[in-house]
Amino acid sequence: MYSLTRDEIERAARQVYQVMPATAQYAWPLLTQRMGCTVWVKHENHTPTGAFKVRGGITFMHWLKRTHPEVKGIVTATRGNHGQSLALAATALALQALIVVPKGNSIEKNNAMRGFGGEVVECGHDFDDAREEAARLAQVHGLFLVPPFHTELVKGVATYALELFEAAPDLDTVYVPIGCGSGICAVIAVRDVLGLKTEVVGVVSEAAAAAKLSFESGEICETASANTFADGLAVRRPIPEALAIYSRGAARIVSVSDSQIAEAMRVYYTDTHNLVEGAGAAALAALMQEPDTAKGKRVAVILSGGNVDRAVFARVIQ
Repeated sequence: MYSLTRDEIERAARQVYQVMPATAQYAWPLLTQRMGCTVWVKHENHTPTGAFKVRGGITFMHWLKRTHPEVKGIVTATRGNHGQSLALAATALALQALIVVPKGNSIEKNNAMRGFGGEVVECGHDFDDAREEAARLAQVHGLFLVPPFHTELVKGVATYALELFEAAPDLDTVYVPIGCGSGICAVIAVRDVLGLKTEVVGVVSEAAAAAKLSFESGEICETASANTFADGLAVRRPIPEALAIYSRGAARIVSVSDSQIAEAMRVYYTDTHNLVEGAGAAALAALMQEPDTAKGKRVAVILSGGNVDRAVFARVIQ
């Protein structure tokens, strides 16, 4: 059984807070009026990379430097936020960071990864293709392959869940987007270590529903494509280690369409004036599909990131 201890999470928090402060969580009144329930938003769009992944990058690189001091650099696959996280953390430790993205990836996320010191390589049609190329490059260049899911990544990500639950310990439900699963697994781990009864609900894209299909069938399911503009959700095959955790710890998984995600992005802007990327809006999109389930309750949604390209956001707002 996978679990984290309170001590491990607090140790991770000390590492994270050397780089960034805790992020805010607010119960926004206009969202509360709109939804008929108290809605807390965890603002992971307010980190140094604009997304929650930075926390795991920091703790992972601390672990890597301690346990593999011979490593000269890392390689990983990403759609952007994981790559920004590792570029920032690796560069701070004077390590090379080679980041593989699919062709046609977000130009602005690619630029941000380069800005944090990463070298960006475009390869393949989607994230799963990029993962295969990252594994190949690790062999060719003798780099450490950073997986999309790892205990040390989850420890860092768990620090946002600890902040949220300490600020709002009596939550009935938390909605969490699922890409490779570090976010939902972190929320489950912290919920359990604190002994809370909060329901954890995962959220996927209808166009990339492998996690939901796998959750409901009890076995790994892969989709033929993952064509959603919410690139943080665009995964064709769930990570088995993550699935094992959220299969036991989540109450259910909800799927949302691109149009529902776009509407949630607009609502975020209208009700909170926050800029939100597709995956970051998915949790609110799911809540908006379940108003009767949430009525009168205390609910939190994880705003996992705000890194949306200007052209994409302009289309959404129109």
